[in-house]
Amino acid sequence: MPLSAATDGFRLAHDRHGVPGAPPVLLLHGWPGDRTDMTAVAELLTPGHDVVVPDLRGFGGADKHDHDPTEQYSAAAQARSLAALLGELDLSEVVVAGYDVGSRVGQQLAKDHPELLRALVVTPPAPGVGRRILDEQPMREFWYQSFHQLDLARELVDGDARATRAYLRHFWSHWSGPGFTPDDERLDHLTTVYGAPGAFVASVNWYRSGGGAVARSLAETAPDPADRITVPTTLLWPEHDPLFPRAWSDRVGEFFAEVTVTAVDGVGHFVPVEAPRVFADAVAAAAAR
Repeated sequence: MPLSAATDGFRLAHDRHGVPGAPPVLLLHGWPGDRTDMTAVAELLTPGHDVVVPDLRGFGGADKHDHDPTEQYSAAAQARSLAALLGELDLSEVVVAGYDVGSRVGQQLAKDHPELLRALVVTPPAPGVGRRILDEQPMREFWYQSFHQLDLARELVDGDARATRAYLRHFWSHWSGPGFTPDDERLDHLTTVYGAPGAFVASVNWYRSGGGAVARSLAETAPDPADRITVPTTLLWPEHDPLFPRAWSDRVGEFFAEVTVTAVDGVGHFVPVEAPRVFADAVAAAAAR
């Protein structure tokens, strides 16, 4: 398992598949997952692409430090590590694709380093939600982001394999579409990754940094047109994601200079896992443009 050079003291575990010199792709996982979320997508892309799949800071095999979350686990900090990884691998004109946390980090990378990207392919979360995040139904779903701010999260979950498994199983079952259930092998892997002492807390440092949808939505303002993300963006919006209803796609044009919203029917929040072919095809199409 290769590790990147350190950025701010963090090294990223990453896998690399495919054809050196082929169109490069960077695949970014979400919470509660790790780089293996992208295994099926990477396999589909490997024959014609140079595919890099890292763990983000605080996840999987990446370094986990007890630093100030605001400074070291934010979207900007995560994007610094990814920009450094792409530089280390001498990659540019990259299609960056991600879901959940990986989507937010990919959007930040596109904003901070547009010169490195050819295109962006992401699922929700997306900007433009605003104070709708406080409506009754969304707040029933986003309770976990408040819980992750509490020391109680460490006391109840961190380092306890049984509690970790039950907690992760809830999200993988509840956020997915009809007909999808994570199998025991998947849950066993994630329990191993998240169940070690300190691993769960490291993963929720993303939320403690202000990276979660509630904090981001309440703080966001539409940028001036000249400051929109300029990287061509495909936004894959699933049908059955309980966190992000499709009605919330109505303002994305205020944040992206060039964005296409594509409906993905029949699946929930975990698009790369539930519908890897759809996700891979969108990435390949972006790379070919």
